[in-house]
Amino acid sequence: MTTNNAQIRPSWRRSLAALFAISLGLLTALLSPKAEARPETIMLYGDSLTAAHGLSRNEGYPALIQQKIEAAGLASDYVVQASAISGETSAGGLNRIKWSLAGLERSQQKLGVFMLALGANDGLRGQSINAMKANLQGILDLVKEKHPDARLIVAGMFMPPNMGDDYRARFSATFDELAEANHATLIPFLLEGVAGNRELNLPDGIHPNAKGQQVIADNLWVILEPMLEEPVMLQP
Repeated sequence: MTTNNAQIRPSWRRSLAALFAISLGLLTALLSPKAEARPETIMLYGDSLTAAHGLSRNEGYPALIQQKIEAAGLASDYVVQASAISGETSAGGLNRIKWSLAGLERSQQKLGVFMLALGANDGLRGQSINAMKANLQGILDLVKEKHPDARLIVAGMFMPPNMGDDYRARFSATFDELAEANHATLIPFLLEGVAGNRELNLPDGIHPNAKGQQVIADNLWVILEPMLEEPVMLQP
């Protein structure tokens, strides 16, 4: 059987043309500017203290942290999200964490930092510390499962003297234990410098006013700023 060379040549030309087109496409993709990366989310997960109870959102420490991020030139890298409900207990936080994380997935946002700031309402109601610890650990477990690269912060709380010395000691120790067990950064007391100061609290004596929220933001920024500027490390 004989082969017609005139029939082969067009086939080779088509193959060469296709190869050239593929090569040109790859080169264009390499030389084209990459799409701008979305900023990572800093989720502040808490209760009325994080929800800026009695104040406008702009006066709350989450909004103030966002301002500090912008002033530091990190706005293209990080955005703050306050996921907080007034009166929230650890059980309530555990019930809604999947919903909060699902929101990030829907918007294709990466979780860069997760701060857990729950437990105060459990303590004020005298609820079981063991149950609170289990709930808070459950929240952290879900965060680590969905976002293993996220850096974790545990915000501790203290109880007033009327709760009893034993309860108070076990309550505050819980946050230390959670931070250590989850390789998280610990804030020993979220209301450091604010609690008990009438000038920094609303008339109820519990919730920070605008000046008190500024103190919380300043304290948190001392911990958060170096964390945002260092390379991301995988959680052990």
